[in-house]
Amino acid sequence: MAGNREGDGVPRTRLLVAKGSFESMGGAERDLLRNLPAIAESFDVSVATLAGVSELVSACEGLGLEVMCPEEGWKPPQGVLSSVLDSGMDSASKAWLSIGGLIDSLNGFDCVHLTSGDGSLALLEHIPESVPIHLHLLEPHRGLHEDVLHRGVDGIPKRSLGLTRAMLSRARRRDISAIRDLSLRSNSSISGNSSYTAGRISEVYGVRSGVLLPSVVSDEFPESAGDREPESVGELEGEYVVSVGRASWVKGAWETISMLSGSGVALAHVGGGDEGDLLKLKGHAKSMGVGLWCAPRLSSPELASLYRGALAVVSMAHGEPFGLTPIEAQSVGTPALFVDEGGFRETIVDGVSGRLLPREGFDEWHRALSEARDPGNRSSWSKNGRVAISEAGLDPGGHCDRLIAILQDMNSDLS
Repeated sequence: MAGNREGDGVPRTRLLVAKGSFESMGGAERDLLRNLPAIAESFDVSVATLAGVSELVSACEGLGLEVMCPEEGWKPPQGVLSSVLDSGMDSASKAWLSIGGLIDSLNGFDCVHLTSGDGSLALLEHIPESVPIHLHLLEPHRGLHEDVLHRGVDGIPKRSLGLTRAMLSRARRRDISAIRDLSLRSNSSISGNSSYTAGRISEVYGVRSGVLLPSVVSDEFPESAGDREPESVGELEGEYVVSVGRASWVKGAWETISMLSGSGVALAHVGGGDEGDLLKLKGHAKSMGVGLWCAPRLSSPELASLYRGALAVVSMAHGEPFGLTPIEAQSVGTPALFVDEGGFRETIVDGVSGRLLPREGFDEWHRALSEARDPGNRSSWSKNGRVAISEAGLDPGGHCDRLIAILQDMNSDLS
C-alpha cells in the first residue's frame, strides 16, 4: 500500500527507483538523492542505474537499499555517427539488460519511478505492461528539440544548426515515440518538475503531464552556518556573485560574465566543464575585466558557505526547467537574481523574494546588484523565499507525499 511508513504492519509497495546515469551529479541527481530517504520511509525501495557514483552508493548503503548497476558504468556513445544512428538508445538498452537480476525482477515491483536523463528511456521497453510506470520527465530532451545545446560556451554554433537538426532526426522521432507510447499505457503517468516543464512536454510531445516539484533540505542549506560549513570557499577578493552549472551556453555563464563587466563584482562559477570551455570563459572574463574563479562540484556545506559570502546568486540560464539554485540561495539568506525565463518564475516573485531580470538589460542587472547590497532587501527577500518554500512543501516529505498521490491516482491498486 503506497504511503505506509515503517511499522504500519502492512506490506509496503515495492518501488524501483531508476535513472540512467548519476555521473553528472547535477541538480536532478542531487534532488533524487535528497528525496531518497523520505521515499524509502514510505516504500520498499530498490535502486537501478546504468552509471552510479560514490554519492549514490554511499546514500543507498546508509539507507540499506539495494543498488543494481552494470559491472562497468555505461557512458553514452560519442561522435557524429552515433548521433545519426541514435546508437545511444540501443547501447543503453543493452546496458540495462546486462544488469544481473534486474530484468527478471521487474515483475516483482509494484511500480517503477523512472527519472529522465541519459539512458533512462531505454529501460521502458523492458518493463512489463502489467507494471505501472511513473516517468519524472525533468525536461524534454533539449539536445533533440532545441538548438541551445548545440552552441559553444560563447554562443557560436558548433556546426550548422540545420545540419545538426537533420542529423538528429532519427533520435528525435524515437524520443517522441517513446514518450507518446508511454502516455498511452493505462497504468502510466508523466510528471514535469515545474508548470513550465509541463507546458514544454505538451508542446514537444503532445501529451499531458502533471508536476512533481523538487525539494531543498533545510539542514543542507541552513539559514545559519552549521559546524560542517567551512568559513570560506574560493579564491576571490572583494564582492562576488555565484553561478552554478556546467560551463556551457545553456547555463548562461558567458552572458553572466558580460553582464558583470563594469560592475566591479567578480564571478564564482561552480560546476566545472570541458577544459577548452573553461579556458574560453577565463579569456572572456579577462577581456571584460571581470574576476573569475572556477570550481568543479562542491559539497553542500562548501556551496552553502560560498553562497553565504556572496553578494548574490545569479543565473542567465536558457529555459531552465526549474532550477534549484534560487531556493538554495533563499534558504541561506543570499539574494537570488535570475533571468526572467523558464522555471525561475515559479520560485522567485520579482521584488518580493529576489529579482527576475531581462536577459539583455544589463543596466537593470547592475541596479539589482546594488539592491542586493541593501540589508533590508537581503533580509526580506530571503525571509519571503523561505516562507514560499515552506508553503509549497518543497522538502523531501512534501515531495514524497506528492509522489504517493501520483502513484495512487494512476493505479488504484496502490491506494
